[in-house]
Amino acid sequence: MTQSNQFFLNATGKRTMMLVGIILMQVLSALFFIGDVIADIRDGEYLDNVHLGLEAFASVALIAGVLFLMLELRRLLTRMGDMDAGLKIARGQMVEVMNRFFDEWNLTQAERDVALMILKGLDNESIAQVRNTAAGTVRAQATSIYSKSDTQGRSQFVSLFVEELMSGDFSSDATDECP
Repeated sequence: MTQSNQFFLNATGKRTMMLVGIILMQVLSALFFIGDVIADIRDGEYLDNVHLGLEAFASVALIAGVLFLMLELRRLLTRMGDMDAGLKIARGQMVEVMNRFFDEWNLTQAERDVALMILKGLDNESIAQVRNTAAGTVRAQATSIYSKSDTQGRSQFVSLFVEELMSGDFSSDATDECP
């Protein structure tokens, strides 16, 4: 799991706990007001009393707020779960798309590594440092990748994958030919 994913999950967990805390505070406040209303009624006060009416209204409003927040929290957690599942699916399918393109282009393992780093946004010098090779070697491999993929350079190469991602057609048996 990447640091950004862990940060997102930690932030999500903190937000969830904060919302749960707010809901619990509202529940306690509602219980207090309901208890106070019941005590006032036992003491002989009636709902036409402004003080008692306000307390009863506050109790109902707090209960409605608790119910709304609980439903909203459940909806948000469900939506976040769906989004997370969608991202995992897209991530896995994008790997399949990359492998399919790399296979069709007959990239060597070294070219596959360089192509992946290009797609991740690394420049040639950074790729050379990561791979412990000369920058000239990486440039030659990148040129070979662009030639095999029939692209004119880095931006056009990356755009192939962005287009594929945006098209939503991740099927490995797609009939479209790769450029």
